[in-house]
Amino acid sequence: MAPIPKGGVVAVTGAAGFIGGHVVRKLLKKGYRVRACVRDVNDEAKTAFLKAMPGYASGRLTLHAADLDQEGCFDAVFLGAHGVAHLSHVTTYNDEAYIRKVCGHIIESINKSGSVTRAVITSSTAAIMSEADMNELVLRPVVYEDRFPDETNPKRTADKGQGYSMGKVYAERAFADAAEEHGGWEAVTCCPGDNVGPIQSPHQMRGGPWQSIIAGMLGGRYTQNGAYRPWVTVDVRDTAEAHIRLLESVWVDNGERYMAASGDKRTCEDVCASIGRLLPELNHAATAPIDNFPDHIKEREGKYRGIWAGIEVRNDRIKETLGMTFRPLDDSIRDCAESLIAIAGVKVKTKGGETVAA
Repeated sequence: MAPIPKGGVVAVTGAAGFIGGHVVRKLLKKGYRVRACVRDVNDEAKTAFLKAMPGYASGRLTLHAADLDQEGCFDAVFLGAHGVAHLSHVTTYNDEAYIRKVCGHIIESINKSGSVTRAVITSSTAAIMSEADMNELVLRPVVYEDRFPDETNPKRTADKGQGYSMGKVYAERAFADAAEEHGGWEAVTCCPGDNVGPIQSPHQMRGGPWQSIIAGMLGGRYTQNGAYRPWVTVDVRDTAEAHIRLLESVWVDNGERYMAASGDKRTCEDVCASIGRLLPELNHAATAPIDNFPDHIKEREGKYRGIWAGIEVRNDRIKETLGMTFRPLDDSIRDCAESLIAIAGVKVKTKGGETVAA
């Protein structure tokens, strides 16, 4: 199937989001025409940063209201587009019937377009390594694209916290199967790690877990990561670049998945401590995370940290196929912290004990 043409038209769902906003900016920088899909084009709190982009003033960037819960919402937007970058989150990942319905809405609009030849679907490393039984990470510690969670485990249910991972795996397969059946387009999956990097709008501080946690670190209050898992990171700008290269590449095929991860692993305590090292001017007071886990989880902390220390993150495929390089995590943390202060007005807890505007 054909990659999208240079300068072609790309529809981006979830365009006001943390990753989506960077995809829009990079597409414009590379000369594409972008149709940015948002829930409400008049919600200035979420769309003002898009409207401030030069491409919007020229008309190369257009904004479109689309509620992915509504059938047909993307029909007009996808008509005549060459590619789709589907980054939008669904309302819930714990209802499989709902996820099936939403995926069906987007797939049907692609089928109707008559023009889309490639869709890049945003998944997650959770669809690679989220396990109901962490001992599975001991048996299969290499994290790469062909790895899937143990789907035979009876505890792999939404009630046990696996809904997000299960929903992402379902979407990957649904789009690939639909594209194969249609024959006129292909679906390729991008599985990003924990996205860290600069926000572009104040609302993005709350639009994803990692920038929200770093905001808490700056202010002196944040919680321990799930099951003491280290952050398996990627810069949000590299995730955006990966999406665009997947749209452009002549070397990818329908159903393939590519993991956008730098290979960096760092505990949340170490991420917090990094802020003062990277930005000594802030006089930031690093604090320990709040551990709200029940006692039976706390008792296994050493075991869990040991399991996570043993995993190996392999990004060979995306580097070899797309020629990707990844920013170091230090750059991502620094740029995220500075953007949270400058754009979202986050106040910093200093070593003197006060919380001040930087």
